[in-house]
Amino acid sequence: MDLILILPILIMSAVVHEVSHGLSAYWLGDPTAKYMGRLTLNPLKHLDFWGSFLMPVFLLLLSGGRFFFAAAKPVPYNPYNLRNQKYGPAAVGAAGPLANILIALVFGLFLKIFIIIGLVPSGDVMLLIGNLFSGRGMLGAGLSAIAIVFIAIMYINILLAFFNLVPIPPLDGSKLLFAILPIREETKLYLEQYGLIFIIPLVIILSGPIFALIRFIELLFFKLVLGI
Repeated sequence: MDLILILPILIMSAVVHEVSHGLSAYWLGDPTAKYMGRLTLNPLKHLDFWGSFLMPVFLLLLSGGRFFFAAAKPVPYNPYNLRNQKYGPAAVGAAGPLANILIALVFGLFLKIFIIIGLVPSGDVMLLIGNLFSGRGMLGAGLSAIAIVFIAIMYINILLAFFNLVPIPPLDGSKLLFAILPIREETKLYLEQYGLIFIIPLVIILSGPIFALIRFIELLFFKLVLGI
């Protein structure tokens, strides 16, 4: 996909992801994100130069346009304020990926409706999905602008959701893992602090298998939601 299309969607999807963490923490008893002004969709409050700009561009170039990932600044929260100390952090961690899946589902259902009523040609959708997974890019003359934007939103949000569910700190999947495994708080804090060091090398080394798995999930999602 073209970077000019990817980056704005990627940034806003990452912002929604982080705000969802903060809202979940707030509903579960921790007002830290609210007090720090982070419960807003204003991207300027969440952008991180490395995570929101340099990292996705670097990964796109490194993978030949096959794989990318971005992150906004993590929304701060205090797990000790949560009413449920055991499963509260897991709920906060799951909120971000669930928000991305919901976004993908909503845009997918609207795109399906547009196909049914004839507003978007089904042939355009099939061509765009084929181009997307072949690395040929999505911007093209004569193709439905609605289909281009909606498919890009679906693709990026599913990518963010399932990559974040990888159980490696500080990704959200680690919080779900910590709720199951008996790990000391000091160990959790250490892993959260230094886990990011291992994420980029892991993506570089395992970009093939990671991309193949996420591609399978994406294709399955498109098939189930769009029926094509």
